Amino acid sequence: MNLKQAGSGADVDERLAALLTNANAVRAITAAVEGTIGPKGLDTMLVDRFGEVIITNDGVTILDKMDVNHPAAKMLINTAKAQQAEVGDGTTTTTIMAGSLVSEGVSQVMRGVPVARVIEGVKYGIAKVLDGVKERARTITEVNDPILRSIAMIAGREHDDIADLVVEAAKLIGVEKLNEYNFKLSEIITAEAGANNEVFMGVIVDQERMTQEMPEEIVGAKLLLIDDALEPEEIEDEALSTEAGFKRYIDLQDEFKKNVQKIVSLGVNVVMVDRGVHSAAEEILTDANIMVIERVSSKDLRRVADHTGARMIKRTGLKKEPADIEKYLGAAEKVYQDEKLEQVRVIGGSGKPMATILVGAATEEVVGERERIAKDAASSVQAAVKGGYIPGGGSIEVTMAREVGKYRDNLKGMAAYGLDCVTNALKQPLSQIVENAGFNPLEKVEEVVTTQATQNCDSLGIDCDTGEVVDMLERGVVDPVPVKLHAIKAAGEVAVAILRIDTIIKKKEEGANAQKAGAADSGMPDF
Repeated sequence: MNLKQAGSGADVDERLAALLTNANAVRAITAAVEGTIGPKGLDTMLVDRFGEVIITNDGVTILDKMDVNHPAAKMLINTAKAQQAEVGDGTTTTTIMAGSLVSEGVSQVMRGVPVARVIEGVKYGIAKVLDGVKERARTITEVNDPILRSIAMIAGREHDDIADLVVEAAKLIGVEKLNEYNFKLSEIITAEAGANNEVFMGVIVDQERMTQEMPEEIVGAKLLLIDDALEPEEIEDEALSTEAGFKRYIDLQDEFKKNVQKIVSLGVNVVMVDRGVHSAAEEILTDANIMVIERVSSKDLRRVADHTGARMIKRTGLKKEPADIEKYLGAAEKVYQDEKLEQVRVIGGSGKPMATILVGAATEEVVGERERIAKDAASSVQAAVKGGYIPGGGSIEVTMAREVGKYRDNLKGMAAYGLDCVTNALKQPLSQIVENAGFNPLEKVEEVVTTQATQNCDSLGIDCDTGEVVDMLERGVVDPVPVKLHAIKAAGEVAVAILRIDTIIKKKEEGANAQKAGAADSGMPDF
């Protein structure tokens, strides 16, 4: 090899070093989750250094628990987490598509296509895909639509009992509530070992009553929610050493007891407190046969407030006149403690209707996984109600790959190669689903492409049991539009961000400036 050729090769390798390093890191992340996609996807075992084990095929859980240091890999993981936070599902699709876009982009760059042209084509292609998916959306107008159960089954990984729970809850809540911007169906889910599957109109508070002497059940509940500690105002230790300070302490104690007596006089029979409860208050309220639950989480307290129509009050608010405190009270048909599950339930509140999905699990080891599955199913059902649905099983991506290919002539120059990256990445979800099912992905993907074109049908995909081309809509295999849109958009954005990275530079450590200053003071050279 002559020196000129060797130098040229070295220049190419050095120029692409950052891109290749990032592509390898992204590939490693993609490989960790791609085996979980589809009905035949397998589980992943995650083990920490203490021997704690998590077995799951939930993409975001795998990514979240992985020990990752590479910055590009972290970018991809953060994108998947954002997908989960925004729409609650589709993280594996996002990861697989992003990984494919990066891989295809690097291949084009290695062939000599400028990165800028690849990025231009990718952006153009992703925009066309998003428009095409929106145009093909099928809408849902009522919660009794049987397609919702199909969506719950797919997102719920074929768990019939979980799908039934989620759909039942959606029916109880109704379309209007599901369409509220701030309401998330997944947040009403809780899983408990030893519990029975259940959906009910009410709220679970994950705490027990303070003492066994307090009533276990209250019918016709009148609730006071204290977003604070139920304790006297504090006074500094230094002040207690003075006569005036000690008198102030006694006055505060007396005032506190009078304020607690106001609660009793108002006929309140359930008190929930954000923090601790003073022993004096506990004694007064126990004697009055009032149920007190302390250290209630802010999330549970807010849900109880919404369900019962109560307004949360601070401890200083108890100084108000009883008539003013009355305005803060909420009401419920019944509040009772579930002794087996060590929880308190609030049923039939007079405020907003609130449902709770209780998912049972045989053992503590599977509680987390059952809860994750139920949350994915709930998120998908709500997303479908909000934004409609499209054929699933990778079929719509193949359709869009065919459609996007038609725009290739619209692009000038080498940007068309970037569009090819999008076309190939769109086929990757179906390819991986088919491979996980034990079939030849290249053969089956091309079979779907050809059959879709021949029949002009966007819902054709592969039956993972038989390997035959079937109609996904007829099989009830569908995806919520918001989940798919966010997955495609997020994959495009993170792929472009990674492809744009030209150089990787390690940042200086904290304190480096101080070390330099010390070196300068000592007369040492500054490197």
